[in-house]
Amino acid sequence: MAGSSRVPVSLRSFASSKKAAVKGSSFLVLNLDLFRNIVFAFFILRHFRRAVRKLRGRGVFGTLVDFCLAVQRYSYGVFLNFPGIRSKVQSQVDEALKKLEDKLIPKGPGVTRYLALPKEGMTELQVKEELKKLSEMEHASWEEGKVSGAVYHGGDDLLNLQSEASRIFSISNPMHPDVFPGVRKMEAEIVAMVLAMFNAPSGAGGITTSGGTESILMACLSARTKAYVERGVSEPEIIVPSTAHAAFDKAGHYFSLAVHRVSVDPVTLKVDLKAVSRLVNYNTVLIAGSAPNFPHGIIDDIVGLSKIALRRRIPLHVDACLGSFLIPFLEKAGYPTEPFDFRVKGVTSVSCDTHKYGFAPKGSSVVLFRTKKLRSYGYFVFATWPGGVYASPSLAGSRAGSLIAGTWASLMSQGENGYINSCRDIVGAAKEIESGIRERLHPDLYILGEPMVSVVAFSSKTLNMYEVADELSSLGWHLNALQNPPALHIACTRPTVSAVEKFLKDLEKAVQSVKLRGEGEPGSKAAIGETAALYGVAGSLPNKSVINTMATGFIDTLYKA
Repeated sequence: MAGSSRVPVSLRSFASSKKAAVKGSSFLVLNLDLFRNIVFAFFILRHFRRAVRKLRGRGVFGTLVDFCLAVQRYSYGVFLNFPGIRSKVQSQVDEALKKLEDKLIPKGPGVTRYLALPKEGMTELQVKEELKKLSEMEHASWEEGKVSGAVYHGGDDLLNLQSEASRIFSISNPMHPDVFPGVRKMEAEIVAMVLAMFNAPSGAGGITTSGGTESILMACLSARTKAYVERGVSEPEIIVPSTAHAAFDKAGHYFSLAVHRVSVDPVTLKVDLKAVSRLVNYNTVLIAGSAPNFPHGIIDDIVGLSKIALRRRIPLHVDACLGSFLIPFLEKAGYPTEPFDFRVKGVTSVSCDTHKYGFAPKGSSVVLFRTKKLRSYGYFVFATWPGGVYASPSLAGSRAGSLIAGTWASLMSQGENGYINSCRDIVGAAKEIESGIRERLHPDLYILGEPMVSVVAFSSKTLNMYEVADELSSLGWHLNALQNPPALHIACTRPTVSAVEKFLKDLEKAVQSVKLRGEGEPGSKAAIGETAALYGVAGSLPNKSVINTMATGFIDTLYKA
């Protein structure tokens, strides 16, 4: 047709395909934008929910306080990293660690250091001579009862029995029950005996561990796995009193658990139940209480915690590592007690150290579970390993059957009546110390809370408690220094029983020495003793990075030959 033009088919196809490509790219851009918006929305929602949980759990005032403290810590951390400041702080840390090294590591012409295998093995006599020298190195006088806790000695006869049991089973490993059936039997019986002590129901179970820390770790791991499997919780949180053992924070570090530490009542020093209840949310996998706690020897309100656990359907762990073989026998020994074990309905797990007041060899503890299913959540199973099916009940693989034998021998030789008598003596010593401080050292010192077991903690409103600690150290005593508030505690053991009056007299001397020197008024003078220096610095620093560095250096020093 005249005056008309025809577009070639190839051009029309190109144009249409170009339009389709433009539309496709626009659609892709829109989808990418939508995807980014969705991701951003989820990000905002996630952090908004965290903020809501924080506000609900801590309250507006508590949240503001936490924020201000965080800013203060961060600012002080930045200040410590200024070039001039950092070098000065580091030189002071190095000086402190050098003093620590000089104190811990023996040096001099008479000290032999073994830094490599001897070319020829020593004779039995030579090895025994070296062992004798090592045992006679200068150490704290725990034999005289001057050490708080640390050494839970059941007597020389029991020590000899444990040594014989360990010798018989020294090469055994419970990982191979077919090779060492006797060890398997003893381990199962240890768990059964401790379950009975804590009034566990039928169907309960337990495992042995290397100590209280591992027992607490396993309780936390089991609770975390239970929440993930049964509820899909991927951001697990646990709630513990501020006085709970540091092992809960270790569990948080190892197992990616958010640990919420809750304040305690300033008078009773028991956990604040209202604060616990406010913090519970969907992500809470465990709440815990102590029976008793390490710092002050106070038993938390386990019944109150149980009500929260039952109402919110979450596990409740009771840390009875320190109470161990004392708290189950308080009533039979004639002392008041409080509900703490599986008779409290909400309690789902309990940790108990057999190597404390069970007088078993060091490295022995038990963690108990209300059900075997809860126990199994802590197991590790690897079914496809080329080396065969691998399964273990706890963190360790191979374990020492000799420790199990020594523990079994301890429990069997002491028996219920033996532990009741020990409870009567040890708790009786603690009550003598408590009444002695109240009657003889008031108003200079006061008791923290109402201790019911073996630990007595005391503080002062007028004295520098860390100076008191240093004075007691000069008299041969080794007590535990506490923080928030500054205080000391003594954990009574069998050796303490015969040293009660000596302790009270030396404590009176220490208090008088501090008062006479005028060291009692806070801020009146620079702290001079080792304890006062360390805890004085720790208490004054908003950022604990310097203390962390010193603690790391201390651990490094332990491995210097």
